Amino acid sequence: MHPIIFFSKMDFSQSNLFGYIEDLQELTIIERPVRRSLKTPEEIERLTVDEELSDIERAVYLLSSGQDIQGTSVVANLPVLMRQNPAETLRRVLPKIREVLHVAGVEMQLTAAVSFLTVLQEESVSIHTYSHSFLHIILQNLEHRDAGVSNAWLETLLAVIEALPKETIRHEILNPLVSKPQLSQTLQSRLVSCKIMGKLANKFEAHIIKREILPLVKSLCHDVEYEVRTCMCRQLEHIAQGIGTELTKTVVLPELVELARDEGSSVRLAAFETLVNLLDMFDADDRSQTVLPLVKSFCEKSFKADESILVSLSFHLGKLCNGLYGIFTPEQHLRFLEFYKKLSTLGLQQENGHNDNQLQLQTLEQEKKYISVRKNCAYNFPAMIVFVDPKNFHLELYSIFFCLCHDPEVPVRYTMAISFYEVAKLLNSGVYAIHKELVTLLQDESLEVLDALVGHLPEILELMTNGGENSGSESKLLSIPDLIPALTTAEQRAATSLKWRTHEKLLQKYACLPHIISSDQIYYRFLHRMLTIILTNNVLPVQKAAARTLCVYLRYNRKQEQRHEVIQKLIEQLGQGKSYWNRLRFLDTCEFIMELFSKSFFCKYFFLPVLELTHDPVANVRMKLCYLLPKVKSTLKIPTDKHLLQQLELCIRKLLCQEKDKDVLTIVKRTVLELDRMEISVDVFQKRFYENDLLDQEKERQEHLLLEMEQLEKEKQQNEGRSTNVNDKIFEKKRRDSKTSSVLAKSITHSVPVSSSGTSAGKEDKKSKLVRSQSFSTQALHPKYSNIDKCPNKSSATGYTSSVSGMGKGCMLSFSDDSFRTHSTGNSGNAAFPSSSSRNLFNSADQKSNGNKETQSRKMSM
Repeated sequence: MHPIIFFSKMDFSQSNLFGYIEDLQELTIIERPVRRSLKTPEEIERLTVDEELSDIERAVYLLSSGQDIQGTSVVANLPVLMRQNPAETLRRVLPKIREVLHVAGVEMQLTAAVSFLTVLQEESVSIHTYSHSFLHIILQNLEHRDAGVSNAWLETLLAVIEALPKETIRHEILNPLVSKPQLSQTLQSRLVSCKIMGKLANKFEAHIIKREILPLVKSLCHDVEYEVRTCMCRQLEHIAQGIGTELTKTVVLPELVELARDEGSSVRLAAFETLVNLLDMFDADDRSQTVLPLVKSFCEKSFKADESILVSLSFHLGKLCNGLYGIFTPEQHLRFLEFYKKLSTLGLQQENGHNDNQLQLQTLEQEKKYISVRKNCAYNFPAMIVFVDPKNFHLELYSIFFCLCHDPEVPVRYTMAISFYEVAKLLNSGVYAIHKELVTLLQDESLEVLDALVGHLPEILELMTNGGENSGSESKLLSIPDLIPALTTAEQRAATSLKWRTHEKLLQKYACLPHIISSDQIYYRFLHRMLTIILTNNVLPVQKAAARTLCVYLRYNRKQEQRHEVIQKLIEQLGQGKSYWNRLRFLDTCEFIMELFSKSFFCKYFFLPVLELTHDPVANVRMKLCYLLPKVKSTLKIPTDKHLLQQLELCIRKLLCQEKDKDVLTIVKRTVLELDRMEISVDVFQKRFYENDLLDQEKERQEHLLLEMEQLEKEKQQNEGRSTNVNDKIFEKKRRDSKTSSVLAKSITHSVPVSSSGTSAGKEDKKSKLVRSQSFSTQALHPKYSNIDKCPNKSSATGYTSSVSGMGKGCMLSFSDDSFRTHSTGNSGNAAFPSSSSRNLFNSADQKSNGNKETQSRKMSM
């Protein structure tokens, strides 16, 4: 058995070897024609040009005796020659180009059309010189036998007409166009005449257009070829704008009505679109008597005999409905609305009135057409909301909105995602009605849909949570639990895809979330995710977007513990990370922190960790740090940050003395010169830094305000907890006192007056302590609120440290407040606070002495 296996293996390997040899032989056969196609020495000699020739002489030589590819390169280089030496180019090069273009191929013709247009746009010569030198060449090649070349020269001519004076246009273009008989011209020539007519209509007065242009326009509208009639019909819009409302009503409208009944479907389509675009120029009578019947006939035929107009009708339906809104009867209004609903679900369900036997499978072209119709309906949805009135949205259009957002085709959902913001703006107070569709589009399987929605995501979310005066707090609270999972799902799907630009865009837009949801929700659902993206993602723009969004979240975080935790993670995992890539991202993050936070905040938390990177073993990190040092120095204030300035100067000296990398050392020297020219801002306002100081002071005030608000929330929670504890203790003490008093009443004799006075004094003493503790708690709370209302602008000399120290004092006060309350309610209050207990003892002693004196005086009087 073994030899058989061995030989079989050998045979297999040999066959493989022979197969490889055959493949190599085929490759050598393939390479042979490539070697033969190389230029021969004679051909190279013909292509060689003397290097001593000037640019103009070389261009003339190549156009005269060079090959086609060399002549094309000269024509492409014509704008450069016109900039360098316009006089010689016009005298020597342009005549040669004119001669060559008579026999030139398509490539050179297209290149010449583009070069002539570039010369016009760059204004290398005056318009008079251009019309004298270039216009005749353009007109000669306008009727080229190749349609692509003819259209290229036509585009150049239409751009030239915009810049030419009226007299030149009349003599060089209009008169030759009117004088030659159109029917004897070729089809391409008549199509060119149609487009030139549309362009000339805006260059002359109405009476000239009526006398010289309109007769030619009418003849072209009745041309025997449907392509000419279609082209001329599309130019009637421009002609109507040139001749005014009256002539449009008497001349253009009848022609459009006739063309709308043309036998060619493309002519009817052009007439319909032109009618829609000219609606503003027709009065109410024309709209009701002429335009509306035509539109109704188009709608009726679109499903039966003329499906070619269906896509265009769906695209213009929104403009059409709003343009004819004033003349609709209620029945017509409802009819057009139902027609829109029918178009919105076209192709998704069976049409009524057909049996199963009559239904045929839709062809691929029909499916594409139906998708285009539904896409156009999605495009027109905001216009239909205006047509229906936003108040009737839920009743009339919500079902269609739901169907379009859940359409099986991506282009339809993509269009809905683009128009979602417009829909939300129109609904205003009723925007919560489309909240579920927002969640659906955020979780869409296509990233194109998500990318379209993200463009206006901050505005949409703001409308969702705060939109409308009538939107109650319940809708806001209900919307958030659905939005947060949808937002996290969208980000995760973008992160796992290869479309990093969508992911970057999404992270940039997520910076709006502090204005939408609470600080805790951001901290637990989004902030740590941003840090993970910075550490794990491999795309630099995505990492930078995540870093900036994380800094925004940190900026609006309401809890100091969470802020300190994030800052510590940034320093440990990025600034002190093992990967140099993470340390580079730390410097990017510090840039964003300097942009978003106050100078004192950066100096307190990030200044020294940034300077530590001057000892980084990787040259790229040190290089990036050197570029950042001027911004770092701009955060310092003298004399508050004098010690930090000394640290900065020490690090720069070490870099100058110890740096071994040449590139880094060059940047260090350049940075030192820039740092020497910089002026450090001082604590007192200066005129040159006034705006920056005001902005920094506002940032510092907001940071200080966040600290105060956090402290107030803590004190409020503590006060609520203490008030419940005090009430429970008082209730328990009263219950015990009631039990003990009933026992003592049975056992104690009638020598009670002194003891009763003592117990009453004790109760009064406890009441006074309770009142003092409650008044202390209220006094500790009110000044904070007054500070928030006043929002005092502290000078930059106090800095961020003053706010932190003030916060520390507030914490100590609240702590002493806790101890005071607990000890005063307990039995060891005298030992804890001797001052307060001594005051209470003195008060009780005074009351007793006063009582004894009163009894003695009463006895004396008796």
